[in-house]
Amino acid sequence: MNAQEKFRATTIVAIKKDGKVAIAGDGQVTFGEVVFKENARKIRKIENYDILAGFAGTAADAFALIEKFENKLDEHGGNLKKAAVELAKEWRTDKALRVLEAMLIVADCNTILIVSGNGDVIEPDGGVAAIGSGGNYAFAAGRALMKHTNLPAEKIATEAMDIAAEMCIYTNHNIICEVL
Repeated sequence: MNAQEKFRATTIVAIKKDGKVAIAGDGQVTFGEVVFKENARKIRKIENYDILAGFAGTAADAFALIEKFENKLDEHGGNLKKAAVELAKEWRTDKALRVLEAMLIVADCNTILIVSGNGDVIEPDGGVAAIGSGGNYAFAAGRALMKHTNLPAEKIATEAMDIAAEMCIYTNHNIICEVL
């Protein structure tokens, strides 16, 4: 493997339906053409605030961002939107953070947000959000399942991940789902 190759990892999907939110992610981590890990955990429940966070991108970068996000939650009394906006502002302007290669989905029972290093904090329409290598596949599957089924949030999230795993070589079927 050459030094230019990157770890490619993951698909994360979030579904908000009927007062519940579910975030699901796969377990695959690849480096170039090699699968290094099949059961990585990329979803985190932030117990103190009943918030879920999922990450896509470089694992060390994502863990640093989730830690920063938890600090922002502490600073802003658990206010999800305020913490996400403050994280995005710091991420975009701080020289050390600016180079981090990851994205986050954070959610409580009322709100799903996508947070990026470009300063983006996006609250998607329709109760579906997805990031990562297979994000577009999971997003499309999630939207279709929301529109055409009566499945609960958790089942939509895991089914959307299964569909993404069938299409994206960087996504596997080792799915972990957390629900609030």
